[in-house]
Amino acid sequence: MSSSLANALSGRQRWQAFAVCVSVAALTILDLSKVNVALPSIEKSLGAGPAELQIIVAGYALAFGLALVPAGRLGDLHSRKAMFVVGLSLFMVSSLACAVAPNIEFLMVARIVQGIAAGIQMPQVIGLTQQLFQGEERGRAFGLFGATIGVSTAFGPTLGGLLIAVGGPTDGWRYIFAMNVPLVIILLPFALKLLPAKQERSPGSRELDLIGILILAVATFSVMLPFVLTTGGPDDQPARWYLLILAAIAAAAFVLWERRYKRIGKSPVVHFDLFRKGSYRNGLLIAMAYFAAMPAMFLLTTLFLQQGIGLEPVFAGMVSIPFALSSAVTAWYGGTIVNRVGRKLVVIGIVIVLIGFSLVLLAAELLPADVAIYGMGVGMLVAGTGGGFVISPNQTLTLAEVPVEQGGVAGSMAQLGQRVGTAMGTAAASAAFYATIYSETGQAPKLEIFHDAFRAGFAVTLTLVAVALVLGFLDLGARKRRKRSAQTA
Repeated sequence: MSSSLANALSGRQRWQAFAVCVSVAALTILDLSKVNVALPSIEKSLGAGPAELQIIVAGYALAFGLALVPAGRLGDLHSRKAMFVVGLSLFMVSSLACAVAPNIEFLMVARIVQGIAAGIQMPQVIGLTQQLFQGEERGRAFGLFGATIGVSTAFGPTLGGLLIAVGGPTDGWRYIFAMNVPLVIILLPFALKLLPAKQERSPGSRELDLIGILILAVATFSVMLPFVLTTGGPDDQPARWYLLILAAIAAAAFVLWERRYKRIGKSPVVHFDLFRKGSYRNGLLIAMAYFAAMPAMFLLTTLFLQQGIGLEPVFAGMVSIPFALSSAVTAWYGGTIVNRVGRKLVVIGIVIVLIGFSLVLLAAELLPADVAIYGMGVGMLVAGTGGGFVISPNQTLTLAEVPVEQGGVAGSMAQLGQRVGTAMGTAAASAAFYATIYSETGQAPKLEIFHDAFRAGFAVTLTLVAVALVLGFLDLGARKRRKRSAQTA
């Protein structure tokens, strides 16, 4: 929304609309993390195997990623509010279907539909935030958005554990999905009332590039599916990696098609001019590497505490509470100072995250089983302090130069990168974890095996955080060079 359209709403109206957006974002992110603690319960209740459990987790991310770009484009072209309401309604229906699933096959299908619904909603959240706020106010909004995402990611396992404790070890997982239904029923009327119906639109053609969307879907599906099907078990099919060849071909075809589509005067799905902006391109890469690590970190920690040490789900989930609290504080504060400090803030945050998660690993390795959770909680507190300086400031810097009328598709591309990263990182880390367990079972005591598995999985995630740090330093250097060039000119 241009400043004139934004000014048509009072400050109170803008923040009320934003509150609806961020509440829905929290629901979608919660479903990425709270389901982790339910996997043993689902396994017992429905007889699920490793491949089915992997689809429950990573299939959601896959469907999420497939829906992002077309949903963001539709929202930009027509109505973000309408797409938001459609996505929210579908999320409610699919959550109910998950809660009453009679077998694992039904649950997998319902879970994938739930991921599609989340993918419809999230680009509208980003686009509406771009639309509602300008300048410093936008930084504060993304700060609150980042705080909410951090709290949702970290509190998810605790909330899931509580619901399993209430519902019982066999059917408690159903409560995890059922809780979404009343929450959506509460949020829908507020969305209809408070979200702005008017928005600025890009000039020119407003038709939807269906062929471009189809080609992008093939590329996204082909690059994510091999990782979704990776469990670390001996039954994994090596042939799944051939899909990456199809992904490369589809990606090349997508670029060629989109350039041709633009040359003939039509509006493509993705404006590649966005990737010429260093702030946008580098921000996407940093977020992709960072989000490849973070969900996997929480999954590995939950698996280690539940299966290795034998903690109940609710207690295993509690170890992430310090991360949630510290990241909420620093995300809010980071949103208020990011426009002054810039990329340096993100780099500092990633360094602190690396230190914090290294402490988590050391606590799990060195402390006795009955006190390890407390040491891991201290590490989570440190990691969360850094995490709050990463997500929301990086979001603000990534979208700073993006035209508002392209906010939805720009945000959806950023989210797509995060979901692809999540699928890759979760698959790589969990495969390292389970492969170690499969190879060492019967050769060492159980706790020693899980220590080795936890170390193997964490080596993957810490490497991904290190990649994000290198990308942050590269962007910091590029910004300094651009600044010097501008001063010289």
